[in-house]
Amino acid sequence: MIYVSQLVIYPIKSLRGIAVNRAVLDRTGFQYDRRFMLVTADGHCLTQHRCPQMALLQVAMQNGELQVWHRDQPDDRLVLPLVVSSPECSVMQVSVWDSHAIEAVRVSDQADFWFSRILHEVCQLVYMPDHTHRAVDQTYARHQESVSFADGYPYLLIGQASLDALNQRLVEPVSMQRFRPNIVVSGAEPYAEESWEHFRIGGFTFYRGESCGRCILTTLDPDTGQKGPEPLRTLSTYRQQDHKIVFGQYVLAVHNPARAVAGSSTVNDPNEIRIGQLVEEIRHEQPAALAIL
Repeated sequence: MIYVSQLVIYPIKSLRGIAVNRAVLDRTGFQYDRRFMLVTADGHCLTQHRCPQMALLQVAMQNGELQVWHRDQPDDRLVLPLVVSSPECSVMQVSVWDSHAIEAVRVSDQADFWFSRILHEVCQLVYMPDHTHRAVDQTYARHQESVSFADGYPYLLIGQASLDALNQRLVEPVSMQRFRPNIVVSGAEPYAEESWEHFRIGGFTFYRGESCGRCILTTLDPDTGQKGPEPLRTLSTYRQQDHKIVFGQYVLAVHNPARAVAGSSTVNDPNEIRIGQLVEEIRHEQPAALAIL
């Protein structure tokens, strides 16, 4: 039996995620996932690659608000609305890696000042309004899907067994936080998720995008903000594919409310999935071959 064991939302790109019991799926991914992003003066995304201190910022959602604070300064909190009213904000063009000219709105001078002060890095906080359409890579898109400020796809799927298999190779195990998934499933064989051409959770059919290429961000300890050689060094010895080190599978979703049948797949809201739901109707297709070094 394969089932959903973790769901995670990342309200601000490259900040800590929030584990939830259920998540609503909207047109860009999980509701509230990566709708906020920090950018540099030239509009490029600011991430832990450049600013490791971002790993120490804590995030919470409560009563329609987003709270952010530094781990060592819990009383110094920034409070934001989860949904920003764009007519009141100035519009700017931002970039996420090779994805340019994305329309966003500045959140507030207060937010810019707070993040710049806490991170010791001049930056601005932006929000993606509902009318912005950032297209998923057309190589994998099937229905003109949109994505938020995530790297390229609405959802990242990882099997718990895949992490367990990696940790068996490491001297010191790493947590799932290193890999920043949205959906974690249990009960499958290691790396089985890479062969799932499509599958169903509740009223949603998910289908495969590309494998997630990994970078030095995985070597940053999310609890300390310190870098080390692992797990990327070990992954590079057995998880190379098309000149990338891969771990995790990007997926996209199509809503099929009629498929939310009775039993274990029933959800109170047809637009959501929840922990404990079964992964069903899996269709397998052989993934690309890996290079073993």
